[in-house]
Amino acid sequence: MPEPDERRRVRSALGRVAIDVSPLRVSRDFRRLWIGLAISEVGFHFTLVATFIQIFRLTGSAAAVGLIGLVGLVGVVVGSVAGGTFIDSIDRRSTLLACQIGFMVASATLLAGAVAGDPPVWIVYAAAALISGVSAIDSSVRQAITPRLIGRQLLPAALALNQVVWNGTALIGPAIAGVMIARFDLSWAYGFDLASYVAMFLVALTIRSVPPEGREDTRSGWGAVVEGFSYLRGRRVLQGTFVADFVAMVFGMPRALFPILAVTQFGRGDEVVGLLFAAPAVGALVGAVTAGWVGRVQHQGRAVLWAVAAWGAGIAAFGLVGSNLWLAIGCLAVAGAADVISAVFRSTILQLTVPDSLRGRLSGIYFLVVSGGPRLGDFEAGLVASAFSPTVSVVSGGILCILGAAAVALFVPSLLRYRTGDPA
Repeated sequence: MPEPDERRRVRSALGRVAIDVSPLRVSRDFRRLWIGLAISEVGFHFTLVATFIQIFRLTGSAAAVGLIGLVGLVGVVVGSVAGGTFIDSIDRRSTLLACQIGFMVASATLLAGAVAGDPPVWIVYAAAALISGVSAIDSSVRQAITPRLIGRQLLPAALALNQVVWNGTALIGPAIAGVMIARFDLSWAYGFDLASYVAMFLVALTIRSVPPEGREDTRSGWGAVVEGFSYLRGRRVLQGTFVADFVAMVFGMPRALFPILAVTQFGRGDEVVGLLFAAPAVGALVGAVTAGWVGRVQHQGRAVLWAVAAWGAGIAAFGLVGSNLWLAIGCLAVAGAADVISAVFRSTILQLTVPDSLRGRLSGIYFLVVSGGPRLGDFEAGLVASAFSPTVSVVSGGILCILGAAAVALFVPSLLRYRTGDPA
């Protein structure tokens, strides 16, 4: 057995790497929301996989599958702008509850269409747009609530814990969804999603109210939206983090091609679609649970750019592996690990540099970039695949991610120089 001193050194080393779970211990409300998030995110990924498979079954078209991303982008834009009119001026728990009702409506619509048979394509698109729009508000209010529940010092740890949920469910949800849809039916996936939002609604009922704090003259309406976007003017560090992630997600997110690649490149069915969706989350989950070191990184802007470049390299490699499924999954896992590190640092920079009176609106703009980018990327990937081939779409997208990170470093040098605690 190791000597006591050696055991202490091992524990110390593990402590520097392992994720910090202090936010779960010190805040009951954060802990409850974290558990509720885990449940609802599994359901979200069930529906994500199901809608892609359903549209491909109904149309057989890569461009039609990619169009899910475009209608989702419209939903994100509308939701972000609409949410910006009130999100910092009313109780955030009330907003969270209303969002769960919106999710239930969309999931119930998809469930009814799947039970009825082959629904019109526009119904699937409409429900996907509604989910995207509500997600823009839901994610923004969650981001704005977190610093109020756990404080500034534990914020990086709390954001890393949220990444564990998002990426853990992104791993489990699609993998189970692919098997469930293949063996049972699309309606099972949509039904589970509906139940998960009911559970999240009940969890949100148990947390305390989180009314606005800070300025008494916090704006609402269109003026609030303008104020949120105006805050970004001249803040090059925040702008740089938004642009870096937008480039990565638009050009390097090939998920719209997964149903096609499963058949044409790997010669498999719906189970492989679920595996491809889950693969980035494998690396992301590993990256999140070993993120104990992120609180010690001072050059957070530099870390964001390196992570975006690593994401692009992983995606490009995924496009070049041919029919080797497990090597392809490994490449996507590497990309996912890089992405989660980028997400933790980008979120930390945002939440620590924005005042609470604007945090909800800036989180909405952040979500517009983070969620709108992949949806626009779905459309871009489908168009390029239709014009050339799925392989060209994937590889070119990965390369453009690397070039995009280099361009941000060149044109936004303040992001490279940014250190923890600096103004944005």
